[in-house]
Amino acid sequence: MGLSQKNKLILFNPIGKDNPITIQMLGVCSALAVTSKLEPSIVMGISVIVVMALANVVISLLRNTIPDRIRIITQLVVVAALVTIVNEVLKAFAYDVSKQLSVFIGLIITNCIVMGRLEAFALGNKPWPSFLDGVGNGLGYAVILVVVGFFRELFGSGTLFGIQVIPDKLYEWGYENNGLMILPPMALIVVACIIWVQRARNKELQEKN
Repeated sequence: MGLSQKNKLILFNPIGKDNPITIQMLGVCSALAVTSKLEPSIVMGISVIVVMALANVVISLLRNTIPDRIRIITQLVVVAALVTIVNEVLKAFAYDVSKQLSVFIGLIITNCIVMGRLEAFALGNKPWPSFLDGVGNGLGYAVILVVVGFFRELFGSGTLFGIQVIPDKLYEWGYENNGLMILPPMALIVVACIIWVQRARNKELQEKN
């Protein structure tokens, strides 16, 4: 099934010019916490994509039956149920990564990106656009996590997926891993660099003086 121009914008805008982390400044806390290694960054990104896409669809299907006064509670219940399922799947099939992510999988329940899209989009749109919105915003979030995780693990530990990729010869010549890269503040600096590059390349995002 082809995508209309409107649906393409819904799906792809959050990956670039309307990215939830670099443009909307949402979900930054988890980006700082789980990106010291590439593998947990990828798993966290996939988890958020799944939860956002399914939660958006469920809330969209229920949008005309949810009383306004309990809509937030309903959203929390739906997200909590999906996060619980994702968490149990991770424990069953990727236990080591699940331990690395620790409480951060559970905190998807209160992730402002997830709750924001449910409130701003899913409650007012049909299931298919809501699904695309969830996937798009989840992908936008995941892309930033993967980029940050890549650079932090590479320069902080000299590895990717736990495998050494920087040759021993470089270490013999005096190269040293940058221990600062595995500290949470460096994640913020890497995100800031991504924001700078993104705004420098896209004039629409540059603030007018």
